[in-house]
Amino acid sequence: MDCNRCDEEAIMHAAYSGAHLCTDHFRESVEKRVRRRVRRDDLVPHGVTPEDPLTWVIGLSGGKDSVVLTEILHETFAEDPRIELVGLTIHEGIEGYRDKSLEACVELTDDLGIRHEVVSYEEEFGVRMDDVVEDDPENMAACAYCGVFRRDLLSNYADELEADLLLTGHNLDDEAQTAMMNFLEGDVEQMAKHFDASLGPLSERDEQDEFVPRAKPLRDVPEKEVALYAHVNDLPAHITECPHSSEAYRGEIQQLLYGLEENHPGTRHSILSGYEELASIMSGEFSGDDGANLQDCAECGSTTTREVCRKCSLLESLV
Repeated sequence: MDCNRCDEEAIMHAAYSGAHLCTDHFRESVEKRVRRRVRRDDLVPHGVTPEDPLTWVIGLSGGKDSVVLTEILHETFAEDPRIELVGLTIHEGIEGYRDKSLEACVELTDDLGIRHEVVSYEEEFGVRMDDVVEDDPENMAACAYCGVFRRDLLSNYADELEADLLLTGHNLDDEAQTAMMNFLEGDVEQMAKHFDASLGPLSERDEQDEFVPRAKPLRDVPEKEVALYAHVNDLPAHITECPHSSEAYRGEIQQLLYGLEENHPGTRHSILSGYEELASIMSGEFSGDDGANLQDCAECGSTTTREVCRKCSLLESLV
């Protein structure tokens, strides 16, 4: 099958749009969607200048999503003195997994010439995920511990690096799954928080001065297209699932969406589009009335709704 835009052979078919694209036009399509999302989410304010540039910290895991996001943002802003990119890699302490993906992060940031910072659970918290999984004092899935620790480090180091924005490589599949989970759980307040935390345009979010704002410029691109982009650009992505991954509920939603997308192409786009509209409405409903009594954690000083934050509670249970 030939590309819809030229006479070259197509390398992919997007069933949701009907497009057949060659290598060059496929690359162009992915990059266009990321750049359009940057514009739509107001990530570069009109008043920003080279004299007072923005620092964007990218959560760089070495997997396909964060590597592709970093590559495209670098290509977009390499010559723009208003934006400085910094890669931030979290080493969880998972033998045979994170070490290889860290190598990919180092290779990518060296190739692109961007600043790269690495922090680890072991240095920061005195724990390794391999040991946490073995002990499991809270009888929880590994992802439940890891998610808390990872979010804490990303947030704290984005703040330490004086970031104006923290960017993550969540793709369309990731966000459609999250949307479905919130729908099925009937959690409208979480929808509002999701909008203000990372989905809504910066100009429309309820202000949260306590946290560095987040953004997900890759969220219009399906997971398989992210993987294909990494492949055709020969990017140093470590495409291997974490050996401790065990988010059973999300896995069920993932399989459900695979089936729906196969039978009804465009389902993921429709879910996320509708979800973002509802999340925007919910944000307005809960604005200034979220019931959150933010305070400093008595143990580490992080902003939390509890006397002792969830991270410190988990670390205490691991002692």
